[in-house]
Amino acid sequence: MKELVKHIVERLVDYPEQISVEEVEGENTTVIELRVAKTDLGKVIGKEGRIAKAIRTIMNATTNRERKKSVLEIIEE
Repeated sequence: MKELVKHIVERLVDYPEQISVEEVEGENTTVIELRVAKTDLGKVIGKEGRIAKAIRTIMNATTNRERKKSVLEIIEE
């Protein structure tokens, strides 16, 4: 999951070298913590949160097979 999110976000931002993705595994939930450059934050969230929602949808489709919930947290640095 971590690699999938990083791959998607790398195509959206101007500073792909500043992307940091951490995966925190829980019993029923996986939390993906995404950090990007401050100037790229709007590109990852998108207008009215559309891009972030699309990334979350892809994550949920991937984790439905495993019967786990996935959560994307976009953290501002």
